[in-house]
Amino acid sequence: MAPSGSLRIPVAVLLLLLWGAPWAHGRRSDVRIITDENWRELLEGEWMIEFYAPWCPACQNLQPEWESFAEWGEDLEVNIAKIDVTEQPGLSGRFIITALPTIYHCKDGEFRRYQGPRTKKDFINFISDKEWKSIEPVSSWFGPGSILMSSMSALFQLSMWIRTCHNYFIEDLGLPIWGSYTVFALATLLSGLLLGLFMIFVADFLCPSKRRRPQACPSRKLQPESSQPLKKVEEEQEADVEDVSEEESESKEGTNKDFAQNAVRQRSVGPSLATDKS
Repeated sequence: MAPSGSLRIPVAVLLLLLWGAPWAHGRRSDVRIITDENWRELLEGEWMIEFYAPWCPACQNLQPEWESFAEWGEDLEVNIAKIDVTEQPGLSGRFIITALPTIYHCKDGEFRRYQGPRTKKDFINFISDKEWKSIEPVSSWFGPGSILMSSMSALFQLSMWIRTCHNYFIEDLGLPIWGSYTVFALATLLSGLLLGLFMIFVADFLCPSKRRRPQACPSRKLQPESSQPLKKVEEEQEADVEDVSEEESESKEGTNKDFAQNAVRQRSVGPSLATDKS
């Protein structure tokens, strides 16, 4: 009977360990993991989000406090989450993370940056006393859902993809560093050429250039209509010529009358002078 009793103790300890493992795992799951796929969940409800990196010493020191704070999440009705910036570079660009660790508070889509002490007690007081109301929220222009921050997120993802390709060329394919740079330079030139051609096609489609077309010969039906202005011009010119001729004729008649009157006067004056001389 002694051997059987000695076996019961290890079995009981093993059962306790097996029962405690899922419980401990459930406690760690209080901190939710946010990725590029589910980050829009932050726009609903109240959240406290930590941005960290595994290699960051300050982040490593914060983890115990953050895990303890997450145990109070259900009582405070707040969701506790964390984001690994090394795995999610798009979110790092979307929130403009320049220092680690960085903590944000979010309430119904309004984001505020937490800059207080990083202890469990301070986190709890920040939520329970609603100290976040004294912090000015991030402008909508720089919010994570804005077009500007979406573009920044895409740029960070592109940079991470380029880095991954660079490591692949060097480590897996065995290319030298200058060879990897040459590949990226050629790819940049080719992409710029294709983008330029695409923009030219779009501009030509939206604003087509006005090209000169050969003037078509006017049809016979349109000749009478088109000749009407010419006829009017000719009639006006003829009327002007007639007016000028009439004025000239009147002026000539006036000069002739004056000349005749002068001749008559001279004739009448001529005999009188002869009589005087005699």
